Amino acid sequence: MEIIDEARIAKIRAMTMPYDGAKYLKTPKQIAAYLEVSFEDGDPQIIAMALGEIARSKGMTTLAKKTGLSREALYTALSEEGNPTLTTLLKVMSALGLHLKAEAS
Repeated sequence: MEIIDEARIAKIRAMTMPYDGAKYLKTPKQIAAYLEVSFEDGDPQIIAMALGEIARSKGMTTLAKKTGLSREALYTALSEEGNPTLTTLLKVMSALGLHLKAEAS
């Protein structure tokens, strides 16, 4: 039976960090693929969260200037609890160089 080393466990816990998808969304193709997958589920919260991560990857201040919305409004709308309007969604996507595409199922 292995003895648990509490100090070792504490060190490992200290080394872990929460996952932040914004760090990995670098190219337009990565961003488009990530957003496309979020739309597949159809859950508005997942879509808002994905847009929030994409927005943070590009810089919320820059995005606020491009959309004409405040940073605070963007953070709120694009959070897990957010519920962005269609207008906000379209402004954000346009500012990110993206567009919606309808496809028959």
